[in-house]
Amino acid sequence: MPAGEQPQWPAVAVVIPLRDSARDLGRCLEAVLSQDYPGTIEVVCAVGPSRDDTAAIAGAWAGRDDRVTVVANPAGTTPAALNVAIGASTAPVVARVDGHAVLPPGYLRRAVETLQATGADNVGGVQDAQGETPFEVAVAAAMTSRFGVGNAAFHYGGEPGPTDTVYLGVFRRSALQRVGGFDETLIRNQDYELNWRIRDTGGVVWFDPQLRVRYRPRSDLRGLASQYFQYGQWKREVLRRHPRSVRLRQLAPPAAVVANTAGFVLGVGHRRWWLAAPALYAGAATAAAALAGRGDRPTAVRLPLVFAVMHHAWGAGFLLGRRRRSS
Repeated sequence: MPAGEQPQWPAVAVVIPLRDSARDLGRCLEAVLSQDYPGTIEVVCAVGPSRDDTAAIAGAWAGRDDRVTVVANPAGTTPAALNVAIGASTAPVVARVDGHAVLPPGYLRRAVETLQATGADNVGGVQDAQGETPFEVAVAAAMTSRFGVGNAAFHYGGEPGPTDTVYLGVFRRSALQRVGGFDETLIRNQDYELNWRIRDTGGVVWFDPQLRVRYRPRSDLRGLASQYFQYGQWKREVLRRHPRSVRLRQLAPPAAVVANTAGFVLGVGHRRWWLAAPALYAGAATAAAALAGRGDRPTAVRLPLVFAVMHHAWGAGFLLGRRRRSS
């Protein structure tokens, strides 16, 4: 867009996949509907089978605001929900928002301006993890630590520019149509895989660190372990399909699982020096916890365990992979 030229404000479709999202859905929709965006906003909530009041809450919002539409997602998976919601919308710009995310004021305006200024196919920013309970605060600290998540800029920030993937994303509909939308066979990592296909077909995924979206982490160790185990499983599947998309940071968790498990088993059963591997990991996790805890002792105390669960659940999921049904 030439300097000084006023941007055009295309209509934006905000698509929200929902399942068991009652806890945060009200805050999510309030943030979307109160956006300072000069163009038209349509909101499509794709609701999957839920064990809570997600459907009722979404329906109540649709009943009092005609910008909100609710569609069913009987498959229940995130990529299916996104494709259903995209198909039920018409706007030339599509913004993905999760039911537990809270958009900051001006998010859509900034994203569309960046989309137009850069010519990118997808623009996104930082997953701003913020916990509300002491455990969630520790997980949020781990998710914004380089030791916790490697060099993925969308976790903690960095310089604006082309990147491999971003959090959520504001897309040109034409780009989604070009690559065929989200892959519904991927339960996790569908964002990374979609962005890979966008880039592999000549498009640009643009990172803007000023686009920060609040994210509430898992609230207990079991939920965190399950989440990261699935991340690892489906990352392996994405790399199986797209080997050229591999990044070194993605190999660190499985390497840690192998080294620490082998070191512990061999150290206990054979030679003590094998215990050096898990001891080094524990020391690194403790040092990283002191830095990531930022002087908050309760958070720093929880962090070594949070780091270990994230890394080893992800690594185990990657090494074990997912079971594919025999034909």
